[in-house]
Amino acid sequence: MENKSSKKWYQKVSNWLIIVACVILIPILLINLWIIYQAKTNEKEIPSVFGYKPFIVLSGSMETKIHKGDLIIAKIVEPASLEVNDIIAFRDQEDTVTTHRIIDVITNDGETYFITKGDANNTQDQNLVAFDDVEGIYVFRIPGIGSIMNSLSEPTTIIIVLMGITLICVIGFGISTKKQRELEKKEYLEYKKMKEEQAQAKAEETKKTAPKKSSSKKNTKSSSKKTK
Repeated sequence: MENKSSKKWYQKVSNWLIIVACVILIPILLINLWIIYQAKTNEKEIPSVFGYKPFIVLSGSMETKIHKGDLIIAKIVEPASLEVNDIIAFRDQEDTVTTHRIIDVITNDGETYFITKGDANNTQDQNLVAFDDVEGIYVFRIPGIGSIMNSLSEPTTIIIVLMGITLICVIGFGISTKKQRELEKKEYLEYKKMKEEQAQAKAEETKKTAPKKSSSKKNTKSSSKKTK
């Protein structure tokens, strides 16, 4: 009997629920937890993952290139390799990370500085950016994920997400198990019906091919009477 449950796994809603939970929610949660751990253990350093630093965009100063609520990824580089038109993440005088574009490079008292400006701003930034202030060069952005990760930094949200992932897995497993039981029951009934039909057909065939014993007995009796 063919096992139909192994076919077309992508048509099962339960499988997609589990895939979404594993591929999207779990990695985001784990990365966020690692970033939170690094931030707590070393408050002076921006947390990084394999040489890349994630930043949540809190303003629209770089629109339309980067939008508020995006998650941007900056790569750690040597500040001396940076050039005009590069977008960099750097610390300002308030110790807040800003992501703006380099519009000029100047030298003052033997030190090199960057002049930066937000694409959506009318004026350049007031303060110069020193090499030590640079956190990395902009690589790419993930639209809207910054707002999600900002929410996931709250302990309450982390608990809710973990409970949500667990619930999704339980529901998915329950749906999958229920469908499996229904499929096995259907296959069993079909198999039982097929066996009954085969047995019935065999019985009818046996009945057709059986010899007629009653007629032979009558012939024997009649012949014995004639002998007397």
